[in-house]
Amino acid sequence: MQNSEVFILAIESSCDDTAAAVLHNDKVLSNVVANQLIHNQYGGVVPELASRAHQQNIVPVIDAALRKANIKKEQLSAIAFTQGPGLMGSLLVGSSFAKSLSLALQIPLISVNHMQAHILAHFIAEEGFDKPTFPFLALTISGGHTQIVKVNDFFDMEIIGETTDDAVGEAFDKSAKILGLPYPGGPLIDKYAQLGNPKAFAFTKPKVPGLDFSFSGLKTAILYFIQKKKLENPNFIEENRDNICASIQGTIIEILMDKLKLAVKETGIKQIAIGGGVSANSGIRNTLKEAESKYGWKTYIPKFEYTTDNAAMIGIVGYQKFLSKNFETSSVVSKARIQF
Repeated sequence: MQNSEVFILAIESSCDDTAAAVLHNDKVLSNVVANQLIHNQYGGVVPELASRAHQQNIVPVIDAALRKANIKKEQLSAIAFTQGPGLMGSLLVGSSFAKSLSLALQIPLISVNHMQAHILAHFIAEEGFDKPTFPFLALTISGGHTQIVKVNDFFDMEIIGETTDDAVGEAFDKSAKILGLPYPGGPLIDKYAQLGNPKAFAFTKPKVPGLDFSFSGLKTAILYFIQKKKLENPNFIEENRDNICASIQGTIIEILMDKLKLAVKETGIKQIAIGGGVSANSGIRNTLKEAESKYGWKTYIPKFEYTTDNAAMIGIVGYQKFLSKNFETSSVVSKARIQF
């Protein structure tokens, strides 16, 4: 099959979303995601329940992706899947299916690093969205990761800053839990923050040298602040919800921007791309767009559906690996932690 007619089926199952996509070269033909609502009642993802739900969802999700793309499985050029990082049980469901299908169809198998996929999602052909040029800096922010990555080429990436403890997504969700908001709380903090004053309450920013991050101290400061205020006024959260959320979000954005500004200063690179589930946050997106005129940066913000876990981003990495014939055998293993 010629490179002009490459069809990639991509499978993503790293956490609690079962996703499948079909790409024709770098263009997305379908991008289907099945969410697992069962975790909401537990206030977080339960790994065993996640892997069971993946087993139930994976066949109908892949079938839906192929039908929506109007592609028969016999037309596929390769199968791409998430190798890691992620929950081991969830990863195994996706990798097992990908291996089986590639063997049955006798087409190449391609493994994908989930965090690299968040960055390379910017190279999906999408009308109205520019692709970054190399080198650029990527801020990958999710429930499990917070990293600044220097991206020299598709598969030449260097982490130059990362969290020393908690990820930014966890900081959002744990703060929401302190406020009594349901899981997942990050999007709710974003929603209420848009109605509040980010300068209403002051939270101390952690002092971490270099380009690394820390969010555990901020979470503790928010907890003590809320406990103290509730002793003074039991209705404090209800009466100040919007301002509290705006202040928490504003502080987190300041922490991220301080490190990004330092990274630009140290590398001289003024192209900034964001990726990962937290990059759906409206405050972060707006602040980055403002940075274009404020600091002379060129910022790249992916289409909303490519920010949270999805298979289209796995597919675009699969396409690039297909072009260089970077294939796997069926002996490839899933990894909860994986070398970047």
